[in-house]
Amino acid sequence: MSEDETAVPAAPVAPGSAAPAAEAGRVRSAKRQFAAATLTFEAFVVVFAALVAQGLEVAPPAVIWAGGGSLALVCILLAGMLRVPGAYVAGSVVQVLVIAGGIAVPLMFVVGGIFALLWVVALRLGGRIDRERAERAAAEDAPGPAADAGASGPVGEDGRGPATEDRGPGARPDAG
Repeated sequence: MSEDETAVPAAPVAPGSAAPAAEAGRVRSAKRQFAAATLTFEAFVVVFAALVAQGLEVAPPAVIWAGGGSLALVCILLAGMLRVPGAYVAGSVVQVLVIAGGIAVPLMFVVGGIFALLWVVALRLGGRIDRERAERAAAEDAPGPAADAGASGPVGEDGRGPATEDRGPGARPDAG
């Protein structure tokens, strides 16, 4: 199991049916999902930027499409290869290249900056979600009172035992 996947109890699956990854007992990493979505959308933006560059005639069409098409292809390939070590670093390099596309199409400085920000948010927020999922799964799997916290009902004001109803000033605790 890779570090981007978390084991969870598998839901029952009918024999002979095709089970998606989540039903097979694995949950995809939020970090990987967010990063893949960012790279996929970025590929579309790179293609549209290449169209703008061609319309502005900033270079011969063959040069524009070699650069833009290659960068879009790299984005798509990286989106599918985020399990490979170093893919997130390569994705960060792609962010720099997209921002550098502003040399040909100045608006790409802004759009590339937005995607670089989305990339950072995807990595940080996705990583945090994955850590919280792992902590929750570990707490659910751990035996002992920590796993049963709150299962016995509300806790009294003193924090030592179950909460009891206020029966009045002269009521005995064992009277029921």
